[in-house]
Amino acid sequence: MAIHPNLEMNKESGLLDAYSQAVIQAAEQVGPAVVKIDVLRHASSSRQNNAHLGSGSGFLFTPDGFILTNSHVVHGSGAIEVTLSDGRSVLADLVGDDPETDLAIVRIPASDIKHASLGNSQSLRVGQLVVAIGNPYGFQCTVTAGVVSALGRSFRSDSGRLIDNIIQTDAALNPGNSGGPLVSSLGQVIGVNTAVILPAQGLCFAIPSHTAEWVVSQLIQHGRIRRGYIGIGGQNVPLPQALVHDLQLSVHSGVMVTFVEPSSPADRAGLREGDVIVGYNEQAVSHIDELHRLLTDQVAVPSTLTLVRRHEKTTIRIVPEDSRT
Repeated sequence: MAIHPNLEMNKESGLLDAYSQAVIQAAEQVGPAVVKIDVLRHASSSRQNNAHLGSGSGFLFTPDGFILTNSHVVHGSGAIEVTLSDGRSVLADLVGDDPETDLAIVRIPASDIKHASLGNSQSLRVGQLVVAIGNPYGFQCTVTAGVVSALGRSFRSDSGRLIDNIIQTDAALNPGNSGGPLVSSLGQVIGVNTAVILPAQGLCFAIPSHTAEWVVSQLIQHGRIRRGYIGIGGQNVPLPQALVHDLQLSVHSGVMVTFVEPSSPADRAGLREGDVIVGYNEQAVSHIDELHRLLTDQVAVPSTLTLVRRHEKTTIRIVPEDSRT
């Protein structure tokens, strides 16, 4: 039986309306919390003789003026100017900055201000509708929509550290979108937009809210993320299959120590050049990025390193220090 053309049009119109309503709801709920961030050379409210060094986006996530953005937007800034959605401009203070996750917090003097809620990025599914809001090329409160293209991507920050569990989306991002929110159809922030791959189209990335929540708590408490330092240089190396079998290792590669810094935690623990690290606190280590990840927030925590030394497996005790001391 043939379907009447009007029925088909009504069906398509209904689907389009549902999609549009979801985008509209997300934009109206989160848009007022999105801000434009300008980085200036000097701490002055006057733009005269004050060089403009760059700009990006951010969003208020508390009613008392805390703003989440990207580290690369504000890192090394002399002054930070925030423009709210109602057009007001105020100078902001840098609360904390973490280049390794490309996240930062700034704060403006405010109370009972419109803010957005961080959602649960761990419940995301590929194909889910997402909305990006930001200030590409200075065009404030620009809204784009797309889907979650992939989950669990890895991306290197400007510092060279690997950021895990990145969200890939095809919601269009451009320079200036950095630091803006990636929003679910429920109006919750599930990511912080961070990067695009040019000249490709539709390859955009966001740091998940699950990562942002942890970083936020650390930055507000300490102003930075405390990462453990053990004082070695290392490189990834494959392990011979026979050695993996004989020593009953759970990994097929490890981190070979190429340098031990004098008087470092590694030096005091007796680590030697040529040792291959295959575990940290009973967790497998097959790559230097895994070791970096496991050392996060491990300052002054007595720990164990599992090594392969001269074809034998051994364990040593080590106490990481603060990487910035």
